[in-house]
Amino acid sequence: MEPKKMCLGLFTGSVDKLTAAGVILSGAAALDMKVDIYVLLQGARAFKKEVGDNADALAMAENPDLKDEFMESLRNLNVKTWVEFFREAKEITDVKVHICGLAGKIWGGENLDDFIDLADDICGIGAYLSSSEEADINLFI
Repeated sequence: MEPKKMCLGLFTGSVDKLTAAGVILSGAAALDMKVDIYVLLQGARAFKKEVGDNADALAMAENPDLKDEFMESLRNLNVKTWVEFFREAKEITDVKVHICGLAGKIWGGENLDDFIDLADDICGIGAYLSSSEEADINLFI
């Protein structure tokens, strides 16, 4: 049987929502799903090499005054960083991370080398729309 497909539109660049996406991605990997992640707008900034796993460079989407508490709680619970969740999922199942070309340019990323090693390619918004039509599960974070 063909594995289920998940399409994730990752608009966010906030550490709390990136972590949530990582947890969802981990679950999809455990179910051996094929996952296409399309990194849009603020999400593209999080994938830049100078940002990536640097939580200090990321904001919180809601309640920004809770960021320190959130990060400390993650450390105390020994929860992986969002980058570690993504990296682990890519090792377990077929996960592709696509950076939206416009989003990348907004944050000064025009080449794949401008982004952390999780990024597989740079594409246009049409690729995201096509993938979301074909997916069994389509999420937007």
